[in-house]
Amino acid sequence: MEFEKQSAQPDSAVVKDHETATTNQEEEGDIYKLLLPDFRDLPHTPPSAVQSNFISYFAPDFLKPGHDQYVYRHANGLCVIGLATTHVAFKDEGGITAVDFNVGKSNRSEIKVTGKRKKADREGYIGIIMPRPADWLKIKDSLMGSEEYKKLREIC
Repeated sequence: MEFEKQSAQPDSAVVKDHETATTNQEEEGDIYKLLLPDFRDLPHTPPSAVQSNFISYFAPDFLKPGHDQYVYRHANGLCVIGLATTHVAFKDEGGITAVDFNVGKSNRSEIKVTGKRKKADREGYIGIIMPRPADWLKIKDSLMGSEEYKKLREIC
């Protein structure tokens, strides 16, 4: 008899415990879905480092028609500037006809590459800058976002 008194609970308490357990299971399921997304929802290829770490902006027809440039802005304020893939330099017809490495007093063509990997230290971009926040706001107004640029150039 003593055992029955201790283990017996009123029906309302059992229902409450069941509801609490069900709510906890639903919350855990929601958290699980947030932490581990369904693999079918993931992209076929992971995003590149540029897509993950930078916001892309574009300057179409910079100085001349077809001279498109990109500006990748990092959260820390650094901006990487380079030629967009739609730049005339990358076209089959025309393309690059000459390269002048003479920059003021130093001729970059005379730089000798040494070291283990024999790779130049200047590769893949025109420049890296860190504009002041006030200057960036002015510059940003003259640039296009990635989606707007793709629509302009009809890129898929």
